[in-house]
Amino acid sequence: MGRHHARTYKKLPQAKLLAVVDADEDRAATVADEYNCDFVPSVDALLERYPQVRAVSVAVPTIYHAKAAKPLLAKGVACLVEKPLAATVEEARDLADWAATHNAVLQVGHTERFNPAVRAIMATGIVPRFMEVDRISPMTFRSLDVGVVMDMMIHDLDIVLALARSPLARVDATGVPLLSKHEDVASARLVFESGCVANLTASRLALKTERKLRIFSEDAYVSLDYQKRTAILIRRSDNAQALDDLRTQLEAGADLSAVDYSKIVNVTEMRMDTPSEGPLDMNDPLTAELSSFLDAATGKIAPVVDGQAGFAAVSAAQAVAQAIREHKWQGLGKF
Repeated sequence: MGRHHARTYKKLPQAKLLAVVDADEDRAATVADEYNCDFVPSVDALLERYPQVRAVSVAVPTIYHAKAAKPLLAKGVACLVEKPLAATVEEARDLADWAATHNAVLQVGHTERFNPAVRAIMATGIVPRFMEVDRISPMTFRSLDVGVVMDMMIHDLDIVLALARSPLARVDATGVPLLSKHEDVASARLVFESGCVANLTASRLALKTERKLRIFSEDAYVSLDYQKRTAILIRRSDNAQALDDLRTQLEAGADLSAVDYSKIVNVTEMRMDTPSEGPLDMNDPLTAELSSFLDAATGKIAPVVDGQAGFAAVSAAQAVAQAIREHKWQGLGKF
């Protein structure tokens, strides 16, 4: 991800790309040459050579997030730490607290939050009662040091938590390891204190790629396709008369088997496009995310996904993983 961040920063008018940092100096030099910037081998070297640095993306393996970010945050440098914030709940809490203690901006790289379809849904203010999420893809043989929950499901855990706006009350889950030592397929049921329920499925062993979110609220139904960046909205209030007519006919014993329900309801295709700043494509999630991060780093806005949100996503992921470990298979024991 570091290479993608460097490429994107180079295009952003509010940024001046100073350097890339990598212990592998050959790799650092290659990226630096490509994007016409300096390179250094460590965070300490970066701070020594560029004491004026104000914002940094931390895109190292998760186990090194704290080691890389803490010296920067201690100097008041804003950090965008790639998801997940940390490998454990304790580390995530510590990193979020460290940023707060040093009054430094910490944003977590849950890029899916900047998907145009997700932004459109967030803007509606919908209050979910039930959510259903599917995120499946073929095996890429990457990130096998963690299970599919921390690898893939965590994207949706972050979004579900943001939409539910309620503390978790209970988590039930099951998962199966087939190629790796960790779960490669997982299904989780989250129950929130508000009564909202979310069912999430993640698999890295599918034969196709599909990423969908469905939301049911008291007044609306939303269907979102992450991959196509499209979403539709059906509001009860927009279809009240049609639904009343159908109820009346059903109560009268009418045979409606020939009725095409999809032709009756009023379906709204949600507007996805975001105004672009010059040649920039603000509908690209990474471009939108890094632009937003720079606005947070300069005090214009609060981080969209702050340290507390990053901690909450890791906490939920760990709760799902724990529920998987505790799930009992009849006659097979635990794994």
